[in-house]
Amino acid sequence: MTTFDIVLLAVAGFAAGTLNAIAGGGTIFTFSALLAIGVPPVAANATSAAAVVLGSVASTVAYRREVMAALKRLLPLCLISVVGGGLGAILLLRSGDQAFRALVPWLLLFATVLFAGTPRLQRAIRTAAATQKAKGGMRLAVPTQGLVSVYGGYFGAGMGVMMLASLSLTEDGEYHAVNAAKNLLSIVLQSMAVAVFLASGVVHFGMSLVIAVASILGGWIGVLAARRVPERLMRSLIIVSGLGLSLWYFVN
Repeated sequence: MTTFDIVLLAVAGFAAGTLNAIAGGGTIFTFSALLAIGVPPVAANATSAAAVVLGSVASTVAYRREVMAALKRLLPLCLISVVGGGLGAILLLRSGDQAFRALVPWLLLFATVLFAGTPRLQRAIRTAAATQKAKGGMRLAVPTQGLVSVYGGYFGAGMGVMMLASLSLTEDGEYHAVNAAKNLLSIVLQSMAVAVFLASGVVHFGMSLVIAVASILGGWIGVLAARRVPERLMRSLIIVSGLGLSLWYFVN
């Protein structure tokens, strides 16, 4: 790596860690930076995933109170995330670059529209749960999280936006509780995907380390920033991020 490569990857890692802690979608920065310095697409995706997962660890530690409060409730989602993350990684390695490049903008657009509509969906689920005295949200959230996890293992850009949408089905609507759960599940599914990538030998360790260090710092700062920003503004930022990511991939 040249000095320029190191600086570019560090800046991308910091930006990814910060955005992933707040809303998700930071993979676009690390993936694009790796492509810019000549790393092949599948290897760039695997290297990016291996690095950014450490940023998710940092932001989850910063949200440790919220994570511990919801850990028991989140166990079913953790289990499905392990399975989905592994399947997504295997699918990426077997299908190659062309297929996931075609699917990414559509998946991001769907996730953003779903997240934008979650307040009404939450109200409908709560009404049904109050009437039937059942946890209808969890029954829908588990398969939804499974699909999100497959996508997260497959590529991951915009995964946070999708996950915030699925978690809005089970959490009480308080932004930081949902965001903490998102960061925990991101670690679970990404760790499984990274294990598959490491076994395949496509991860560039030196580049991954540069991104990881910057991503950890960005992830910690992102949580501190998120605690001080109004929830309405955070929701708007997430929706704008999703639409921006969708547009980026449609254009490119």
